[in-house]
Amino acid sequence: MDALDLATFRTAVARMYLADTDVTGWRAARDELFRDHPQSPIPRGSQFDGLPYFPPDEEAVVEAVVRPADGEIEIDTGGPDGVCRYTRVGILDTPYGELSLWWLAAYGGGLFLPVRDATCGPSSYGGGRYLTDTVKGTHGRGVVPLSAGRVRLDFNYLYNPSCAYDDQWLCPLAPPENTVRAEIRAGELKYH
Repeated sequence: MDALDLATFRTAVARMYLADTDVTGWRAARDELFRDHPQSPIPRGSQFDGLPYFPPDEEAVVEAVVRPADGEIEIDTGGPDGVCRYTRVGILDTPYGELSLWWLAAYGGGLFLPVRDATCGPSSYGGGRYLTDTVKGTHGRGVVPLSAGRVRLDFNYLYNPSCAYDDQWLCPLAPPENTVRAEIRAGELKYH
C-alpha cells in the first residue's frame, strides 16, 4: 500500500500548492501534511513541531525573463531512480544571479528549479533547495509561467528536498550552474 500512500501524499501536495492561500496558510498546510501523512519525509516517531522558515519577504517575489538556452544535464540521485536527465528550458535572470530552469526528460516530464545559494550550509540545507519540482506536484507558486517568455519566481516557496530530513531519501541536488553567490533569505531553513 506504500504506492497508494505515496499517491495520496502527492495529491495532497498538489492541492496544497493550488489552494487559494497565502504563504502562511501554505506553510501551515505543509506542516500538517508532514506531521500526519504516512509518506512524510520526516522520520516516523520524530518530534515534529513544524518546519522552520525565513520570514516571508515581498522582495523575494520577482519576474524574470527566460532567455532561450539549450543543453542537457544528468543528475545521479545515488538511488533507485538512478540518473535523471533534464533538458534546459532557459536561463533566468534573477536578482540573485542566473539560474537554469530544467524540464525532466522522462515520462510525464515536469519543470525543475533547484537552487543552491549562500545560505545553503549555514542556515538552509547544504545541498540546495527546490523552487519547483512539478513531478512532485509543486506547481503554481514558486515558478509561475507568464506570457512572452517570462516567469514569476516566489523564493518564499523554496523548500528542502526529502533527503534533507532523512538519509533514506535520495534526491537530485542543484547542479553547479544553479549555484549563486547571493544569499536568498527566503523559504525553508535547515530542518535539524
